Amino acid sequence: MTEPAPAPTFSPGCPNFVQRIRDSFAQQAFMTTLGVSVADVAPGAVTLEMPYRADLTQQNGFLHAGVTAALADSAAGYAAYTLMPADSNVLSIEFKHNLLAPAVGARFYARGQVLRAGRQIVVVQSTVTAQANDGAEKAVALMQATMMRVGGEG
Repeated sequence: MTEPAPAPTFSPGCPNFVQRIRDSFAQQAFMTTLGVSVADVAPGAVTLEMPYRADLTQQNGFLHAGVTAALADSAAGYAAYTLMPADSNVLSIEFKHNLLAPAVGARFYARGQVLRAGRQIVVVQSTVTAQANDGAEKAVALMQATMMRVGGEG
């Protein structure tokens, strides 16, 4: 059996990329409404976190699929944004969201990781995990997304 390929290494799109991510994220009213925060930022990777909230569940008590999709999409978009030049922005142009297990936990994480970065188009994968009170994590959703750079000459 072969080992999985290591995650690609990327260079940030601008020197102050971490602050740029945090400043942009702070402007996202929907993420604020959901109680999501930025946990970690690295070139080509962003982790978001959100505590469990009963008001964001569906009829069976699981975190609503729309919430997991929003988490995954934002993590993917910001992972791509870490690689964008300072004078540009990023928009999602498509994604596929797979629900792997009921989203039950005390805390949720969305980890976006760039798989391939071109000048205009970036392919990203996000995994949403649910963390139990004992710290154990379980993947509950997986997204593959395509992001497009908008603006900028970079």
